[in-house]
Amino acid sequence: MNSLENKIIPYSKIDQIKKSLEGKRIVFTNGCFDILHRGHVQYLNQARKLGDVLWLGLNSDSSVQSLKGPRRPINSEEDRAYVLAALESISYITIFSESTPIELLKLIQPQIHTKGGDYEAESLPETKTIQSWGGEVKILPFTAGKSTTGILKKLEESNGK
Repeated sequence: MNSLENKIIPYSKIDQIKKSLEGKRIVFTNGCFDILHRGHVQYLNQARKLGDVLWLGLNSDSSVQSLKGPRRPINSEEDRAYVLAALESISYITIFSESTPIELLKLIQPQIHTKGGDYEAESLPETKTIQSWGGEVKILPFTAGKSTTGILKKLEESNGK
């Protein structure tokens, strides 16, 4: 892949990419990744080490807003996808608008689905979907003290709000 845009895969190209990955271990993760920080980078590097390919489902702007509130996202989905595409650990990114990545997971069918340590596999709505084709959910360690919400809180405090 020569350009960052080539890592950003629309739904219409998922089948084509998936066929080219036959025999490779696909790891999938998802999230908002609104303001990229050290915790994100550490998590994504850990996820990538679990397989040959890391495919990231990126929450769309409308999805982030419904999850995080009307003041989010800070960065647009296009900007977030472009910055994430620059990371060596990420092979592909697909933007999704649903509240969960279940429909995207059904199309990609990764062997591993990862989430950060602030989640539990048993309570994830996508766990049963992943297990339906023999995949597994892995919870990776959470980097304490590193979060977009924490960064935004620090900014508000420094601005006297």
